[in-house]
Amino acid sequence: MVKRASSACSSPVTITVTSSGGSRSMGLTSPIPRASISPHGAGGNKAASSFGGRYSSSVSKEEAAFKDLNSEFVSYTVHIPPTPDHQSAAMSASQTSTQEDEPSSKPDGFKPGSSFVTGTIFTGGFNSITRRHMLHSSMEQPEPLKPGNVCGMKGCDEEPIMGGKWRGPCDCGFKICRDCYLDCFSSGVGHCPGCKEPYKEGNEAWIEDGNDEDDIPGEEEDQALPLPSMADFKPDYRRLSLVKSTKAPHQPSDFDHNRWLFETKGTYGYGNAVWPKDGYAFGSGNNGFDHPPDFGESCRRPLTRKVPVSSAVLSPYRLLVMMRLASLGLFLTWRIRHPNHEAMWLWGMSITCELWFAVSWLLDQLPKICPINREADLSVLTERYESPNLRNPKGRSDLPGIDVFVSTADPEKEPPLVTANTILSILAVDYPVEKLACYLSDDGGSLLTFEALAETASFARTWVPFCRKHGIEPRSPEAYFGHKKDFLKNKVRLDFVRERRRVKRDYDEFKVRINSLPDSIRRRSDAYNANEELRAKKKQMELRGNLALAEPGKASKATWMSDGSHWPGTWPSAELDHSRGDHAGIIQAMLAPPNSEPVYGSSAGADNLIDTTEVDIRLPMLVYVSREKRPGYDHNKKAGAMNALVRTSAVMSNGPFILNLDCDHYIYNSLALREGMCFMLDRGGDRICYVQFPQRFEGIDPNDRYANHNTVFFDVNMRALDGLQGPMYVGTGCVFRRIALYGFSPPRATEHHGFFGTRKLKFLLRRAKVTKKDEEGDMAVPINMDEEDNDDLDIESLLLPKRFGSSSSLAASIPVAEYQGRLLQDLQGKGYQGRPAGSLAVPREPLDAATVAEAISVISCFYEDRTEWGKRVGWIYGSVTEDVVTGYKMHNRGWRSVYCVTKRDAFRGTAPINLTDRLHQVLRWATGSVEIFFSRNNAVFASRRMKFLQRVAYFNVCIYPFTSFFLIVYCMLPALSLFSGQFIVQSLSVSFLILLLLITLTLSMLALLEIKWSGITLHEWWRNEQFWLVGGTSAHPAAVLQGLLKVIAGVDISFTLTSKSAVPDDSEDEFAELYVVRWSFLMIPPTTIMMVNMIAIAVGVARALYSPFPQWSKLLGGVFFSFWVLCHLYPFAKGLMGRRGKVPTIVFVWSGLLSMIISLLWVYINPPSGSPSYMRFEFP
Repeated sequence: MVKRASSACSSPVTITVTSSGGSRSMGLTSPIPRASISPHGAGGNKAASSFGGRYSSSVSKEEAAFKDLNSEFVSYTVHIPPTPDHQSAAMSASQTSTQEDEPSSKPDGFKPGSSFVTGTIFTGGFNSITRRHMLHSSMEQPEPLKPGNVCGMKGCDEEPIMGGKWRGPCDCGFKICRDCYLDCFSSGVGHCPGCKEPYKEGNEAWIEDGNDEDDIPGEEEDQALPLPSMADFKPDYRRLSLVKSTKAPHQPSDFDHNRWLFETKGTYGYGNAVWPKDGYAFGSGNNGFDHPPDFGESCRRPLTRKVPVSSAVLSPYRLLVMMRLASLGLFLTWRIRHPNHEAMWLWGMSITCELWFAVSWLLDQLPKICPINREADLSVLTERYESPNLRNPKGRSDLPGIDVFVSTADPEKEPPLVTANTILSILAVDYPVEKLACYLSDDGGSLLTFEALAETASFARTWVPFCRKHGIEPRSPEAYFGHKKDFLKNKVRLDFVRERRRVKRDYDEFKVRINSLPDSIRRRSDAYNANEELRAKKKQMELRGNLALAEPGKASKATWMSDGSHWPGTWPSAELDHSRGDHAGIIQAMLAPPNSEPVYGSSAGADNLIDTTEVDIRLPMLVYVSREKRPGYDHNKKAGAMNALVRTSAVMSNGPFILNLDCDHYIYNSLALREGMCFMLDRGGDRICYVQFPQRFEGIDPNDRYANHNTVFFDVNMRALDGLQGPMYVGTGCVFRRIALYGFSPPRATEHHGFFGTRKLKFLLRRAKVTKKDEEGDMAVPINMDEEDNDDLDIESLLLPKRFGSSSSLAASIPVAEYQGRLLQDLQGKGYQGRPAGSLAVPREPLDAATVAEAISVISCFYEDRTEWGKRVGWIYGSVTEDVVTGYKMHNRGWRSVYCVTKRDAFRGTAPINLTDRLHQVLRWATGSVEIFFSRNNAVFASRRMKFLQRVAYFNVCIYPFTSFFLIVYCMLPALSLFSGQFIVQSLSVSFLILLLLITLTLSMLALLEIKWSGITLHEWWRNEQFWLVGGTSAHPAAVLQGLLKVIAGVDISFTLTSKSAVPDDSEDEFAELYVVRWSFLMIPPTTIMMVNMIAIAVGVARALYSPFPQWSKLLGGVFFSFWVLCHLYPFAKGLMGRRGKVPTIVFVWSGLLSMIISLLWVYINPPSGSPSYMRFEFP
């Protein structure tokens, strides 16, 4: 029995897990061993080890033991019922000898019990027992096919010839059958098809004699052995030739040249022998010889490069910024020195608004003066991390692992089919399969999402090999089959059309199954519930013995799974322990971690829709997670769900990098992850906390009425921030460094001193403890921090339960993740931390029951109590825009971020095209900014590690909603001017018109240059300007009021989830939501502004026409500015009309009332001439 007692500072919980005993194996692809959850080590429990390395648990006296426990402690027990894969101890012992004698039929790398883990739902949480529920075999992963021992020639499936203590006719080990071997000689070539070298003489006679089965080498002998380490034995220098080459400065000291010569078919040395001829994978040189390759070339070539904006565009842009700033100063000076004495109230309001607008423009414009572009070189990434080298002869992938997070909360507003397409695009991404893991967070705990994910995992076995075989782009089936383009472009395989038709038919059936799941679950649950009611009634009748006195049985309206058991998540009836805010934690591994070696499929047949004989059919690990929720706990919305995924993934896969996506954002470019890793793994990449990709959207109306594409922000502001300290985190499409999320500081940082941060001080935050063994490259050093700062302590002090919680597995995974995320030692200078090349090219640790049981404990609702999760560690709590705060915290510690704009869009998602949904989305963003402004995360309190202009950008993010009040007043000024017959200036002088013209021209020229260096269009820029006014007069003032209520009165802010657009049918209108009008209180202010300005124009024109002395200059000024307001509000007015031009009555009612109130108030303030004196209003 493996037990872990709670520490003094941890939550009073005892976790009891029965396992086979013994310490855990090495950590995930790291020389640092993963700490066992057992303090007893290998001798913890000898009785449990008799099950042949499989996990089991005792279930006897469980309920009695649970009742006897003290109320302060809770017992977690993993229940594993007997199954064919987990038999009793006696049966297991009796079959041991038989299993040892029989040859294994499992493929290489097969993990015993992996299908048992994937076919089991793990549930648990606070005051509950961690349970394992076995599912039917329909959800289990089928046994992967072993690549057959067949001939390597295309189109041949004969048995290869092998014999003796050698691999075959050629030393390279290329498998070839007897007939194909003879064909090579009959064609007159006589070269090996694998290495292109001529076969040795004398092999023909042996081939004719046949194979000697007794001399066939075993599987272990056929595999390449790892390079020996000099630390393990003392070499005999009389027999070995171990020399450290002076031409390869990064070559390890224990490099074995004899082994390398055999593996690479090279010759000894560069100068004392001829370099290999053509065919030895190095190309050809003059006279049939090659020059020696430069092994350091791949290390020196950068993975990324900066592409500066052309000086012909950037220099005039900066000059125009200075000119506009100067013109604004002159204009405001003239306005202050020339007040309108006839209407001081009008002049005062206008000058106040103009001063604020000038400051707001300056805060927005300053961070834009240093825009840059970046590019990544994927060929260098492949050469450096996936090509054979001295420490990785087989060329296995040395890339670090990536854990992909997908979050969803409500299957009604976020359709399961949309989420399924996102999952399928992740599973089919072009990244090493064994280094990828996908986690779906279902914050609603819905059975619909769970069964949809199970269907997705089943369909992925067809879709993913199809994408790999034919290079499909994009790899979301809905997006691929929905594109109206020539699908035969760049497709050369003859079977493509046939297989595409089959996969399309299978996907249509998959959509039918997904869309029918709600009805299927409802009918199934109704049938089981009716049966339960009958059984309860029958039981009650038996107890009472009298039919007349029997009361009808009452049974809960439960939700049932397909195997006839209760769903542990939420029920529609919202019963106790099964509601949205009260349910157990659930973890289900839909797809187990794949093998380290490729697994090829079989030819097309009844079970396979496509021919996968040449395609790797492995799938990444896929896990369903629903964190525990209980009443009385603050679950912190999306930020809490993401932190639960961080802890779960740390225990189960522990990828050093994390990609988070919304459920409606799928991977549009299968190489996007590789481009992101180029920035993380390049020289200086250890200072990058995250790589942010731009958001691109589909399903937007062609005119982009409400600026849903938001290209000005993503292509102008974010590119400009990339030239400073990095772009902000925008909530999705971002690759994180895991240790940056854990709250650690970067290895190096720069402090900015002086008035504008012009004086820089650079210093190290992690210093390597170099030892003799480290100099040999055998072991990397742990994280070390600067003791002068609380943020930079040693990792031993950071791994306290008060920071990360009481999970020992989570604490042990942190240094492993840090090690895997390091740069190669060849890229680091002396004294910096790095990892040796090839250190991650080892198999992943198998997933077992104890690991999943530990993952259940870290998603419990009480785990974050008395820890720093949400305060310093993980996603930060306290704001509805947790993304901005999380990125701000990282930049404040000195980290940098990178903006990665790929030629082909990396991700694509959906955006609300309905006016009401769009306004509520902007309201949520603005409210989060107001919360940041009134918190300690305000950029005013930023540390010196943040650049000055970066601080200005963050300050502008939290202050822009306050511009709304000045904007509303300024939009009403033209109407007030027309009503009163006055203007903001006493007269339209030449100096005023010149300064106004200068400001307008500089603004227009700045916009044109921004369009030039950012690549956006003029239409997109104008749409952004229009919606800036729409949002500034509707959602932003409401956000300020809500933020003030929260700060002053403590009123909590709750928002509804933004509805994601479902996949439209062929008969439906794609933009039907655009014309739907839903009433919202946010529509009242802009509607009132439009009505007041239109009435004011009519009043002003009528006054000028019937006045004996019309003031045309003031009329012209008022009408011009009113027309400017109405042009900006035109998309809003068009949205109110809907498809048929019908505006909701309540809009007219509210707007009419406000218009009458404003008109009556104006008549009272400025009554017409000839009215009694007591009706006049005078300012105090």
